[in-house]
Amino acid sequence: MARKRYSDEDVLKLLREIELKLVDGDDVRTACRSVGVSDATYYNWRRRFGGMGKSQLSELRGLEKENARLKKIVAELELDKLILKESLNHLKPRA
Repeated sequence: MARKRYSDEDVLKLLREIELKLVDGDDVRTACRSVGVSDATYYNWRRRFGGMGKSQLSELRGLEKENARLKKIVAELELDKLILKESLNHLKPRA
């Protein structure tokens, strides 16, 4: 069975729908099945996106993008450092 990928906005919308069904008195399993997700998926989403609004979601995306950019910069600097160390070892006179 193919998995359906939900965008982050869709996840927030589904979480809100489930929460409304829970307030109306449904149990978690029934509320999740009515929107088409498993209860395990609901708990995973709630752990990741619980209490988050759209503005916080866009801020999270920005931070994740910035983090990826910084990790790339660090990797490039580590590579440059390794190259410089190897060239320094190569230029050292051997005793």
